[in-house]
Amino acid sequence: MGNHALTLNGFTNTVTTNNHITSRGSDWYFTVSAVMATAMLCVMGLSFTKPRSQRLFHYMLASLLLVSGVAYFAEGSNLGWTAIQVEWDRHDPKVHGNMRQIFYVRYIDYFITTPLLLSTLLLASGLPTPTILYVLMMDVVMVIMGLVGALVKSTYKWGFYTFGLTAFCFIAFSVVWEGRVYARALGADILRNYTVASAWLMIIWLVYPVAWGVSEGGNVIPPDSEAITYGVLDILTKPVFAALFLWGIRSVDLTRLGLNIRDVTLAPGAGAGEKQATAAPDAGVAPAAGTTPATTV
Repeated sequence: MGNHALTLNGFTNTVTTNNHITSRGSDWYFTVSAVMATAMLCVMGLSFTKPRSQRLFHYMLASLLLVSGVAYFAEGSNLGWTAIQVEWDRHDPKVHGNMRQIFYVRYIDYFITTPLLLSTLLLASGLPTPTILYVLMMDVVMVIMGLVGALVKSTYKWGFYTFGLTAFCFIAFSVVWEGRVYARALGADILRNYTVASAWLMIIWLVYPVAWGVSEGGNVIPPDSEAITYGVLDILTKPVFAALFLWGIRSVDLTRLGLNIRDVTLAPGAGAGEKQATAAPDAGVAPAAGTTPATTV
């Protein structure tokens, strides 16, 4: 039947854009949406191989993958955008046009999913709750600065860009330095997994400011190239990150991370996999006076 999203939804949304995605960009957004949805189903499937008390990270990662899948579906459907006058009108025909399409739904995605990503990572390091909350607040500032900057047509957008970069520096310091200090105290296996996952995430996150600068910020690359850039980055930081992270903690009991989650199928104080059981009295030992032997039903 083909992709008719651009025809059905058009390029007028209170304002009209003349610098927008084509059918190739729309197809790519739908492809990324499918990747996110498939990854979400895989993570949820893997969660059923764990006791309920050990599924926290699976649930968090599956949730962010679902949100991202919905956001990319909206982008592929040519929805969730507005048009902003560009600061520099380029002569390249691929980016020629003074009203560039800005997908604000991307920042709604990041507002929800990046805190979940950071929470997953930092909870696996044993970092104190106040520090985690501080990092999440810096992340919210970073995302909002990206959105506000993208919606500003003048050179003042680069001021918001700078504020966002500053917030990212605070995040990177806490993740790269403080997180590893606490992870080291939890054991070599936890430190190894945290080091790999945090390095992977922070190195790729360094590319996002560049992508913003040449797309929403500077209008250097066309919206189709913007779609490919963000799509590849998001696949690397969400489905691929989820696979690396879950593989690294596959044999780690969450109680080692200080995450004591109640499970009615476990005896009080028991570790994962130790089912609740009622112990029978030892043979030949009479019950204490005034008591009756336990009976298994």
